[in-house]
Amino acid sequence: MELGLLYSGGKDSTLAALLLEEFYDVTLLTAHFGVSDDWKHARETAAAAGFAFERLECDPEVAHDAVDRIREDGYPRTGIQLVHQHALEQLAAREFDAVADGTRRDDRVPTVSRAQAQSLEDRHDVDYIAPLSGFGRSAVDRLVEARLDVTVGPSEEIDRADYEAELRALIAEEEGRAAIADYFPDHDQTYVTNVR
Repeated sequence: MELGLLYSGGKDSTLAALLLEEFYDVTLLTAHFGVSDDWKHARETAAAAGFAFERLECDPEVAHDAVDRIREDGYPRTGIQLVHQHALEQLAAREFDAVADGTRRDDRVPTVSRAQAQSLEDRHDVDYIAPLSGFGRSAVDRLVEARLDVTVGPSEEIDRADYEAELRALIAEEEGRAAIADYFPDHDQTYVTNVR
């Protein structure tokens, strides 16, 4: 069975791929809005992990709508959620038997409710799988420590291919780099450099 996994090159989506590979032919797909070439970081990690990789072309207007939401709210949660829902829709419209992401039980954003998952499955005749949905952060961290080499650091310094990277780039392009701090709180990101 073919499965498409939304992929950032970070620890959660990489761990999700490793958990699913025993049961599916996994292809890692990075949502891309044409804003930057950050997707290349995910391609490198996918190659190091031995997975097929594709870019998932998404509507640039959705990224702009997400940035507008971020500005209105003053924080990124609803904007990132909007982008994640769009990426899942784009992925589900592809020719996969199942689609997945690396969302954890304790994630604040993005999340997928049971109703959203059921709707996605019904409308696209596809299975939605969130293999980390029963895992909290500490459990994920222990599994990651056993299998992955990971670079961790502040968001603005870590090479990655998550939604936030392109949204930050749009804000920087429109308002300058200093404006990013007005919307995104300081937090760490991860980037997988090797799978053991």
